[in-house]
Amino acid sequence: MMKTKWIFMLMIGMLAMACTDDDDFSMSPSHTLTFSTDEVHLGTVFSAVPTATQSFWVYNRSGYSLRCRNIQLQNGNQTGFRVNVDGSYLSPTSGFQVSDVEIRKGDSIRVFVELTSPLNHQTEPIPLTDNLLFNLESGVQQIMPLGADTWDAAQVTDWVVSENTFFESTQPTIIYGGITVAEGATLTIGAGTTLYFHPDAGINVYGRLVVQGTAEQPVVLRGDRIDNMFDYLPYDNVSGQWKGIHFYETSYDNSIDHADIHSTCDAVVCDASDVSKLKLRLYNTIVHNCQGYGLRSVHSVVDVQNSQITNTLADCVSILGGVAYFLHCTIAQFYPFDGDRGVALRFTNYEGDNKYPLYAMDCVNTIVTGYADDVIMGDADEEATYQFSFHHCLLRTPPIEDSDHVHDIIWEPTDDEDGYGWHMFKVFDTDNLVYDFHLAEGAAAIGKADPAESLPLDLSGTPRDAEPDLGCYEYVKTEE
Repeated sequence: MMKTKWIFMLMIGMLAMACTDDDDFSMSPSHTLTFSTDEVHLGTVFSAVPTATQSFWVYNRSGYSLRCRNIQLQNGNQTGFRVNVDGSYLSPTSGFQVSDVEIRKGDSIRVFVELTSPLNHQTEPIPLTDNLLFNLESGVQQIMPLGADTWDAAQVTDWVVSENTFFESTQPTIIYGGITVAEGATLTIGAGTTLYFHPDAGINVYGRLVVQGTAEQPVVLRGDRIDNMFDYLPYDNVSGQWKGIHFYETSYDNSIDHADIHSTCDAVVCDASDVSKLKLRLYNTIVHNCQGYGLRSVHSVVDVQNSQITNTLADCVSILGGVAYFLHCTIAQFYPFDGDRGVALRFTNYEGDNKYPLYAMDCVNTIVTGYADDVIMGDADEEATYQFSFHHCLLRTPPIEDSDHVHDIIWEPTDDEDGYGWHMFKVFDTDNLVYDFHLAEGAAAIGKADPAESLPLDLSGTPRDAEPDLGCYEYVKTEE
């Protein structure tokens, strides 16, 4: 009995000592907090648009419990930063400081930071800064710098184009809900314009779309996330950021020239149409990094020249009947996010029970490559028309003997140790999702195009020489 009593008293004493030790808040200026980062910078963000949340940790490694007399935003409501300190908000509605925050020894708290910046009335991004102040009971003040570069943007919601409209702007324009081009109307987008699409937005074309970019001032169609997913990875390098462009049955004579269309779901989709009319002319355009198709054409007439269509979850190019012509194109399937990706080029004359006569699918001076040993899939129903040809192309597919449809082909080897065709391109950085499909020195595609059908300038505006190269880019040797 006495032994049990002593054990009980010892436990009470130990508990009291633990409580006393835990409540030993230091007032020494030498005991301070430690942060997981030196600053919180939200990158470039749009003014008046809420940002994504970033966070950092506050550690107490001093060996003593510490109490913050208050934690506050230095500039109060002037900059638009919002902070959540371990569940307590510093914002316009809840006040810009929180008092008596205790961080026990060996413990930590997490702080979340967001921003909705005021308009800066400038044409370029400008810096916006604030400080989050940690005022300890000892009188020590520790500072966490907060920053961003803010950019004013116009905002458009559910834009319906019901009459012929020319749109051109050097100011970024954010599209919410999408753009609808009504039947009978034409939307023309001028050179140098960049449209930033929210995830719910795309362009639905029942009338006509004309994109008039230039080599020096392309039209850029992209998602509206201009911050980073991770420190090394901009959201702009991630697929599926917006819906893409959809040409409906009533839409004809569309033209896209010198555009950069990237990080979409389905980039360009053409619905079944009258094949006596041109559906889409796609010239000097980059279509890259899509969570669906790059180009899907169903029983339509599409003319694609000097264009790059690369890295898609579904097929880079899918031609289902109709007429398709590819001249000096680079079609490359190196989609990095999913091994169950589509092929680079698929062409067929049926889907399920539906027949779609393929009147012509012709590839000239074109590169078709990718990860797999065979990235070209042609499939025919014998009851429907099925016509195709490849000449002066580099193809990653097992060689075939078919002089009626295929000639002057470089069959890309599938047993190369360098790996799956990417060695022919200038930059292939899968870690950072950065790609440049200009030809690298020594690429097999150099000098192999048919001069008789070659275009005078490549996608970048570079003149082609007397022995032009395959694909959309002409190789230019750089000075050492």
